Amino acid sequence: MSILPPIQDPVLINSPLFASMSSLEFNAVTAFMERRHFAAGEAIFNEGDHGEDMFILLSGSLSAHKKQSDGTMRWMFDIVPGAFLGEMSVIAGEPRSATITAREDSDLMVLQGIDFYRIIFDHPMMGIKMLNSIGAVQNSWLNQSSKHLRDLVQWGETARRRAITDELTGLYNRSFLEETIKDRFKTGAVGVREMSLIMMDLDKVHAINDRYGPAGGDKVIIATAEVLKHLGRPGDIAARLSGDEFAVLLPDTAGQDAVTVAEKIREKVANQVVTVTRPGSSETDELHIRTSMGIAVAPQHADNVRDLSFAADTALRKAKGLGRNRVELYERA
Repeated sequence: MSILPPIQDPVLINSPLFASMSSLEFNAVTAFMERRHFAAGEAIFNEGDHGEDMFILLSGSLSAHKKQSDGTMRWMFDIVPGAFLGEMSVIAGEPRSATITAREDSDLMVLQGIDFYRIIFDHPMMGIKMLNSIGAVQNSWLNQSSKHLRDLVQWGETARRRAITDELTGLYNRSFLEETIKDRFKTGAVGVREMSLIMMDLDKVHAINDRYGPAGGDKVIIATAEVLKHLGRPGDIAARLSGDEFAVLLPDTAGQDAVTVAEKIREKVANQVVTVTRPGSSETDELHIRTSMGIAVAPQHADNVRDLSFAADTALRKAKGLGRNRVELYERA
């Protein structure tokens, strides 16, 4: 580090610290400052140091790093010319919160803490302007940080939704459904909480795919998902398992009550009319959807996810075997 005489540098003049000052006030404050040169790799100050000076970067660039619990240094941000640093440690009387290092040869203007307070006490109007400038920059930094945090939260929530939902329909996916059932199977003082699982798939949907292509099949699947969304009660979990297979978990619901819910779903699906376009043509056809459904109840029929799913699927196969477009409740053999 070397000490150079102060200069009237355009970067210094345009620094946010002096934004509200007149030229006379600027000259009065900079008279207390000195210019220092730091070689690349040299520390301006280290984390934990007592804060005695504040700085304005004239040229070059700096990096801020913070020590991690394992002793490694994590990069936090870079500092560009015109920015000031170290002021909060001086004002709060706290140790430096990070290590600041020159990324390349850099020149800085330095204001000693004792001179900073001398300006505030001897020239209160200039001191107020400096403090206001510091506060404005801090608020701007906090706003940027808040926006960054909001973006991170939004990104995290979007990633979470993608992890637990089916992209085509917006229903929950198989993984989320199974994890929910597992949670409800965890026993407590009163044992496993009652729940019913409806397994369903669309009747003869493969014929629709063959005739109208994947787009036609997707419209039918989406229309079915909309029925599940609108008929669902608070707390119910509707999921798309794969293809045209769906499931609905009904917490705290006994078998006959689950049959009533399933019949409402089956009837609503059957009453829907889905308009699809014929491949290679502008003409459309109206399709009526049918669905078969099987129900199993825990803990009556199963005490784990696999057995509950198997029981509901067995009831679903029975519904298909008896002619489709119907609801069957599982019965032990």
